Amino acid sequence: MIDRDRLGALLRRERATFADRNPRSAAEYARAGHLFGRVPMTWMNKNAAGFPLYLATARGATLTDVDGHEYTDFCLGDTAAMAGHAPAPVAAAVQERFSAGACAMLPTPDAAWVGEELTRRFGVTEWSFALSATDANRWAIRLLRAVTGRPKILFNSYCYHGSVDESLIVTGEDGPRSREGNVGAPCDVTLTSRVAEFNDLEGLARELAHGDVAAVVMEPALTNIGIVLPEPGYLEGVRELTRRHGTYLVNDETHTFSAGPGGATKRWGLRPDVVTIGKAIGGGIPAAAYGISQEIAGKIAGMRHLDLVDMGGVGGTLAGNALSIAAARATLEHVLTDEAFARMEALAVRFADGVRRVVDAYALPWSVSRLGARVEYRFADPAPRNGTESAAKADPELEDYLHVYLANRGILLTPFHNMALMSPDTTAQQVDRHETVFEAAISELQRA
Repeated sequence: MIDRDRLGALLRRERATFADRNPRSAAEYARAGHLFGRVPMTWMNKNAAGFPLYLATARGATLTDVDGHEYTDFCLGDTAAMAGHAPAPVAAAVQERFSAGACAMLPTPDAAWVGEELTRRFGVTEWSFALSATDANRWAIRLLRAVTGRPKILFNSYCYHGSVDESLIVTGEDGPRSREGNVGAPCDVTLTSRVAEFNDLEGLARELAHGDVAAVVMEPALTNIGIVLPEPGYLEGVRELTRRHGTYLVNDETHTFSAGPGGATKRWGLRPDVVTIGKAIGGGIPAAAYGISQEIAGKIAGMRHLDLVDMGGVGGTLAGNALSIAAARATLEHVLTDEAFARMEALAVRFADGVRRVVDAYALPWSVSRLGARVEYRFADPAPRNGTESAAKADPELEDYLHVYLANRGILLTPFHNMALMSPDTTAQQVDRHETVFEAAISELQRA
C-alpha cells in the first residue's frame, strides 16, 4: 500500500528541510568531537533526521530547541518527564533540598513518605531506592537469586528492562539467543536467562518446568517494542504458573506506569512479589525504586552472610540520595496524582481516536494500541501479540518519515518508536494538532 520510491523521496525532502531549519543544532553536533558519538549518551543518535535537536528550554508539554523552534512534546523524555517538564512542585522541592544538601549519605524523612505512598499505589510493602530502573531491576534480581538459590531469570522476548545483562535474550528459530546488537556481553545470555514469548502460557510453563528460574521479570504490557497488550487471562496465568513452580514474579512498571497511579499492577489487580519502577517518579530528577514483599524481606533478613551494606552488589553511593527522594515525594504528592492520571488518560483516548480516524480514512492496515496515558500506532493489523511479532513488523524508513515530518511541524514523538505520552500539562489542542499533521503526512505519502 506504500510506494517505497515516493516514501524515500519524501524522507529525503523532510531531512533536507530539517537540516535547513536547525543550523544551530547541526553546528552543536558538529563541534562535539570529544563526545563518544558526538552526544552525551549514544542513544541520542537515535533520530530520524541525521542529527539531534539541541535543547534550550522545556516546560510542561512544550519544548524549545536552540534554533528557537517550539514543539509539542509527546516524547517526554521517553517517560522520564511523564510529569511534564520542570513541574513547579518538583522544581521547588529540588531547589529547597539542594540548597540544604543533597548527598550526605543520610536518610531524610521524605523517604518514609515515598515508601508509604509506593506501597499504597503498588501493594508491595518494603522499598529501596536506585537512580535508574536498570539498577532497580539488577538489584532485585540479585536479591531473588540469593533467596531462591536458583541461577536463572526468565524474560519475555523483546522485553525492555534497561541494560540489564540477563534481559537481552530473545527467542529464535534454533532456540534462545542473544538479542541483536548486545554489546560486550559478559557471558552467553542463555547461561543466565530463559525466555518465553509474551502471551504464551504454554511456553512459559515449559521454561519454568526446568526448576532453575529464580524470577520472572516482566512488563505487564510490552512497551519498548511497541505496545503489546496482555490477552485475557494471560497475566493471571503467569501468576498461577510462577506460584506453582516456586518462582518469584517481578512487575517492571517503569513504562507501564502510564496505565494509572499504581501502574498496571493496581489497574489490573495484579499481585507480583516485586515491583520495579524508574524514570517518571522523579519528575525529571534521576530516581527509581524497587519494592519487595514482606515474605521476601523476611527471608533476606535471615541470611546473615549477605552483604547488603557495603560491597555485596546491591546499592550505590547516590542511591536514595536526598535530592532524588525529595523529587519523588513532590512528584507523587503533587503532580502524578490520581486526578492528573484521569486527565492524561482522557487525552490519550482523544489522541488514539484521532489516529484511528486517519488510519481508517486511508484504509491503512495499521493498528492503534493504548496503555492508559500512552498511545502507539503500529504498521500491522491486527496488532502484534508478542515481542517477536512486533519486531518483525518494524519499518524504519516509514517510521523515520513520520518522525521527521512531525518534527518539522513542531511535534515530537519518542524516537525509538511511534509512541506518544500525555502529561498533566498536555492540552486537547496539542492532541488535535497531532491529528492534523499526521493526516497531512499520510496524505502526502498516499497521493497518486
